[in-house]
Amino acid sequence: MLTKRQNLLETIRGGSPDRFVKQYEFLNFIMEAPMDIAITAPGTEKKTGWGITIRWTEGQIGSFPVHDKEHIVLPDISRWKEFVKAPSPKYSEEEWEAAILHANSVDRKEEYVTAFFAPGLFEQTHYLMGMENALAAYYEDPEAMHELIDYITEYELAYAKEVTSHIHPDALFHHDDWGSQRASFISPEMFNEFFLPSYKKIYQFYRDNGVDLIVHHCDSYAANLVPAMIEMGVDIWQGVMTTNNTPELIKKYGGQISFMGDIDSGVIDFPGWTREIIAKNVEEACRRNGKLYFIPSASQGLNISSFPGVYETTDEEIDRVNREIFPTL
Repeated sequence: MLTKRQNLLETIRGGSPDRFVKQYEFLNFIMEAPMDIAITAPGTEKKTGWGITIRWTEGQIGSFPVHDKEHIVLPDISRWKEFVKAPSPKYSEEEWEAAILHANSVDRKEEYVTAFFAPGLFEQTHYLMGMENALAAYYEDPEAMHELIDYITEYELAYAKEVTSHIHPDALFHHDDWGSQRASFISPEMFNEFFLPSYKKIYQFYRDNGVDLIVHHCDSYAANLVPAMIEMGVDIWQGVMTTNNTPELIKKYGGQISFMGDIDSGVIDFPGWTREIIAKNVEEACRRNGKLYFIPSASQGLNISSFPGVYETTDEEIDRVNREIFPTL
């Protein structure tokens, strides 16, 4: 039986996997790594090092930036240098200790030591100024937007230097949502102009510093951005939703990039979830996408679920389908 890591490589390289990769099993996240993350606990709010107020409103399943007049960081893109100040990417050696200890404990023959980064470039722009303002700024003041994105990119690169030198990851899991369920927020042409050069620079830095596997999370429609993902160096697009027509993407791009998801979290991860619902969606995803260039997974952007038991039951149902489709198990 192949190790988790070997089976992943057989899957994404068009080889002979002996089972479906089971969601995130191949990634060992080093979440102890210090970073300025825009996430808070249910019913609370906090301010990030960028000055962004993040609030998790009661009754919602996640946190999001607050953009009213009192809280918005960047009210005017043309004056971004007056308002936007990046936090320091450097942390004390003591703050890195737990992450280093965890990374050193991982069996790298079995799993990837995985660095995590969020939010990405596109998300950071609208976290700072609001979605509508950000989308308008690409048209109304593209020069300033280029400058702001370059500034955020330099921060990402500075943090990448810190995380690669401290925990020596061999995988990166990077968040940046680029669309709704039906369409990307910006066109491929605009994406290539504003974001592709920066992502090529960021992902190449990780490659040059020991990272073998780039996994990009984007749980939205982004089928029209797959050529850009390939060019920037993404190995696995995680979060691919069924609205992207995953079988068609595999047929067209398999061998250049692999696809992880095709089980929409919104369909299986809700208060009234059942094993039967999960089993149906898991089996359909596995059978329609095949054994190569595909990893069955909920579209959720970490190895968790919003409601207790969903993630674990999805794993169990992938095990069941594996026994049916891979008879040697």
